[in-house]
Order: sequence, then structure tokens, then C-alpha cells
Amino acid sequence: MNFKEFSDSVAGVLQRRLGEDYTVTVTEVLKNNDIRLTGIVIMEKSDNVYPTIYLEEPYQQYQDGVSIQRIVEEIMALYEKHAHSIKLNMDFFRDFSKIEDRIFHKLVNYDKNRELLSDVPYFRWHDLAVVFYYAMDEAAFGRASILIHNNHLDLWGRAAEEVYETAQQNMRRHMPELLLPMSELLEELMGVQIEEREMSFYVLTNKDKMFGASTMLYTQQLKVLADQLQSDLMILPSSVHEVLLLPDDCDREYDFYRQMVREVNATQVDPEEILSSSLYRYDRGKAEIEEIFA
Repeated sequence: MNFKEFSDSVAGVLQRRLGEDYTVTVTEVLKNNDIRLTGIVIMEKSDNVYPTIYLEEPYQQYQDGVSIQRIVEEIMALYEKHAHSIKLNMDFFRDFSKIEDRIFHKLVNYDKNRELLSDVPYFRWHDLAVVFYYAMDEAAFGRASILIHNNHLDLWGRAAEEVYETAQQNMRRHMPELLLPMSELLEELMGVQIEEREMSFYVLTNKDKMFGASTMLYTQQLKVLADQLQSDLMILPSSVHEVLLLPDDCDREYDFYRQMVREVNATQVDPEEILSSSLYRYDRGKAEIEEIFA
């Protein structure tokens, strides 16, 4: 059966198993960079928060020979594992004063997210856009978040500019920037010592290494590094989670680095986490970030 038939079949089996106290629906979810995923939503009638279980991977399992019944069992096990931890009353979300301490911002690609941006507050920044999200309590929800939409601003009676200021304050307080040599990050990830090379890259992210590219909007570390290296800085967008920095001595072939970023995006970065294929420069004299067009 094709993907739609598979999705409808799984939903039907789940609905019959769970009974009339639950509603099981198939939904399409628009993610970052116009990535569209199909998910099963299992909602108990008393719920106003519910998990979405995506079906792309289970469909691949089905194509590899796993039965529908086995897939339904795995979805049920996943639902039962997480359902109780995510059940809460979302009435608190109607009161801005109760959620403002956990509002943050992130950077996304402007052109790849035109449809999404039509429904969320944002600010344009070069070829990117600043959008906002509410970070759920990590103790219960891990790194789950709620993207803030235009209707949320209407509900709160707040302007986008006020949400931006709130997010900036929260980023500085709760998401301080982290600047370190790439060799140090690789050592942390791989657990082995990396030999320093003559040309060192630096990584700029935040302490959680989550949506860390947006540290460019508030960090002072760019100035510190540029002064230390006595140079402007070239900024390469690695993903939505971090950017790479290196000295810009004005003799470099920008096309080489653009191609490098494109190749990394195409082969190493999850499509949903691609930020941009552009290059940026921190101008030490102006203390500003600009896009490199030449």
C-alpha cells in the first residue's frame, strides 16, 4: 500500500483499539524549511495537549516487511510512554505573564519558510528571519517547544516588538553564548584529542547547543574574538544550532567557502536544520554583521 493508505490503515487500527474515548487523526505538520511530515495524533477527549507521532519511519519499516500490527504496537508503546508526562492544562498559555520567562528566539531561512512566516511573528535579518518559541519545562518535556503564532500575540495583546525584547532578555539570561575552537568541540563530541591545525575554525552557539545560531543577535563574543585575532570574521552558517567563525583576511576565495557550505548542507545537515548557504562577515570597525555578496 502507498503512504496515504498506510497512514489511514494505522489510524483505523489505533482508533478501533483505543475506542470512543479517544480520537485518532492523521495530520500534516509543516516544519522548518518547508519540510512536511505526516503524523498520527492520539487525543483523549479530556486532553488539550497531545503528542504527534510521525509516520515516515514506520512506513519505511512497513516497506521492509514489518507488519501493520507490529507497527501499531510500537506506536501504542511510544504513546503510553509519553502521554502521561505531557498531559497538562494549557490555560496558563493564555496569560503572557505566566510564560514570558520561557520565550526565546531562533533564526530560520527566510525564503525556505515563506508559508510558515505568513502565520508567525518574525523580523527579517539579512536572508534569515527571527522567529519565537516557548520552551517547555525540560524536566517533563525534554526539549519540546511551541512556536509562537500571530494568534498568540492577539491572545496576549502584545506586539511583536515586545516579544522580541522579552526573547532577547531571556536569551542573554538563560542561553548565554558559547564560543570555542572547533577542535575543542570535536574533542568533546568524539572523546579524543584533536590536533590543532594552522587554520582554526571557531564555533559559536549557546550553552545548550540548541538553536545556537541566533546567538549572533546578541553576543559580544564576536567583538572579543575579532579583537583577539585583529581581524574581521567570516561567518559560515553550519546549521540552525551553530555558526563557524574564522579570520577574514580579505584574500580568501568566498566562492570556495560558499561551495563548502552548500556541500555540507547537502550531505551533512538534516534538511530541517539547514540555516543558509550564504556567507556573513563581522565587520570589526563597524561592530556589525553583514552578508557577503561578492
